[in-house]
Parts: sequence; structure tokens; C-alpha cells
Amino acid sequence: MLLGSLLVSCAGKPAPVLPGDTQFDAYLPLLEGQRVAIFSNQTGLVPDEGHILDCLLERGVNITAIFSPEHGFRGKADAGELVSNDVDPQTGVPILSLYGSHGENRPSAQAMDSFDVLVADIQDVGLRFYTYYITLCRLMDACAAYDKPLILLDRPNPNGDYVDGPILDMTLKSGVGYLPIPAVHGLTLGELARMAMGEGWLEEGNQCRLTVIPCQNYTHATRYVLPVAPSPNLPNEQAIDLYPSLCPFEGTVVSLGRGTDKPFQQYGHPALQSKYSYSFTPQSVPGAKNPPLMGQECFGVDLTGLSHDEIHRRGLDLSYVIDAYSIFKEQNQQKGFFTRFFDLLLGQTYVREMIEAGCSEAQIRERWQADVEHFKELRQKYLLYPEE
Repeated sequence: MLLGSLLVSCAGKPAPVLPGDTQFDAYLPLLEGQRVAIFSNQTGLVPDEGHILDCLLERGVNITAIFSPEHGFRGKADAGELVSNDVDPQTGVPILSLYGSHGENRPSAQAMDSFDVLVADIQDVGLRFYTYYITLCRLMDACAAYDKPLILLDRPNPNGDYVDGPILDMTLKSGVGYLPIPAVHGLTLGELARMAMGEGWLEEGNQCRLTVIPCQNYTHATRYVLPVAPSPNLPNEQAIDLYPSLCPFEGTVVSLGRGTDKPFQQYGHPALQSKYSYSFTPQSVPGAKNPPLMGQECFGVDLTGLSHDEIHRRGLDLSYVIDAYSIFKEQNQQKGFFTRFFDLLLGQTYVREMIEAGCSEAQIRERWQADVEHFKELRQKYLLYPEE
């Protein structure tokens, strides 16, 4: 179970972090007399009140549509699973999936004609390969094309205290990499949306009518623990912390624990038995109906003993992938270890090439460090919150 969040002030007195959706006085006047669509999922919770959909309806806002991302409006679908349009059974509001079978995962002309203002309230985890920001960018493009205002209710980034990893090579742009940003970008969605427009990263340099309602009592140094799991396989703070370092296993033959009670908190494969005795066996479970290596005993490493501070100190840590690859190489089983998806996730081919060449984690990190520093300078004018 995920717990609430606190910001510890310099004086040591706790002050609650308030996401943008709590600032009703700032955005309700913008919704008066308008047909409103929301982009949200199970994470769109207003502290001490309930879901943003219910809160707006209770305040008389005319909600005409709900846009849902990967995993669906209730956040229960598997990673990559197509999600159909639906109707919210509690309110009767139509749910329009942006992760369905209709091509480019963009809203249709009919969907765009169903509202006057779009409100976005969704929790991101600060990674280039986490898909919610991609859906947001596509909605921004659509809002620009149809001249619809977008009000983004900002939320803290649980991985917002550091920037790390390679910048996306845009020739590898995909559904898991959309903007030329590091793997760990350290921005809130509000800041990232501002940067995408300011740097001309939307289609044809589109500019939508964006309003960001900031969080209160938040800095990038804030430790923010999400009140609800953002997706089925990120069940707790530790999985979210380890996500930057373990998600690259999605582009290999190694399991990162999907189909177990510790997804994104362990890794393993039958071939790693030569080094490790710890094991787990993936099974079909809600949110991971057909996980990699299902039914096979996987030997590997349990990372649940690492602390939050240690994980964040290490940043995007490729040593886990390098460790597994080295064992496969010792057994002459390295061919096929990496899939094309690995390059898409990391956003560069050099990461895989350097691992295959036997480079250390430190050597690979040095390759992207200058790009990270340049990005940190570039993003300064888009920051909404202090860095410390």
C-alpha cells in the first residue's frame, strides 16, 4: 500500500504537498459554462475529497468525455494492452481510450468536437519511457490543431530529484520515447509540457493554449510517495524508485518480476542459476496476464533491501543489466539477450553496444553525462519549482 506524502521544510516542520487539482479557485472559473473533457485515470485523486471526475461533477462542471491512457481509466489493463472505449458506470460519462486499436492513439475529430476545454490530472513517474506524458503530448497537439485550451493540474514527480540517462536519439522515437529528453528527466508533467512547447517539440512546433496549475509546498528535492499505484506493475515506492534501472530489462530476455508480488523490484532468468540461488516464478496475475518467462523458475537478485536514498543516489543504474548480460556471455548465451526494444527504451544504440563490448557502468554513464548537464541548463527556464 502506498502512503501519503510530506514535504519536510528547512525548519523540520512537515507541510503537506498539494497537487494542482486542490487549487479549485484557480481553475473552476475557467470551466464555467464550458463542456469539459478530462484526461485522467485512477491517479487523479484530490486529497481528502476523491477522484477529480467526481469532484468536478459535484461542483456542477459539465463533463462530456473522459480520455484514458495506457492501462485504462481504472488503471487495471496490462502494459501495452489495447483498451476499448467505454462508459464510466458510476457517472455515465463516455470514456475515450487513447491506448486502443484506432491507429495512432490520438483523439478523433468527433472526440475533439465533444468538448470546449480539456483538464488533465494524471500522475507521472518522471521517466521518458513511461507513456502518460506521450499521451499528454498527443493531446496537446490535438488541442493546438482544434484550438482547444488545456488546463494541466500538476502533480509532483516521485523521481524529480535527479536527471540521468541518455538523451533520446529522435531516429528511435517510438511509443516508449517521444521527446529528446534524458531517460530520467526530473520534471513534473507541467514543466515538461511547458518545455515541449517552448522548445518546439510538438508536431510542427504546435502551440496549444496551455495553463498549468502548479503544486503547492513542493520542490524537486521533495520526497513524494504516491497515494495510489500509477500502473499495475508499480505497486509501491520501491518499484517506482527502481523503475529507471529495471525497466531496461523489458528489452532483454530477463524477467523483472512481472507476474510476481515484486514487479520492478527483482530480476532473474533460469540461466542465472549459475550465480544466484534466489528465485521467483512468474505467474498470470491481474495486470500481468502473460508475463515473460511465465511458469519458469527464474534465478536472480532481490532488490527490496535497497533504501530509497540508496536507489536515488545510484540513479539510472545499468549494473543490473550488465551483471545479467555478463553471466549469459560466460555461458555463450549472449546472442539474443537484447531485443530491439532495448534500444527504444534507452533511446540510443550506444548503450547496448558498449555493454556488448564489455564497458563498465561508469564508462557508459560518462558517455551521457555532458548531454545530461546540457539538458539541465536548457530546462531551467521551464521549471516551476525550486530544485532544493
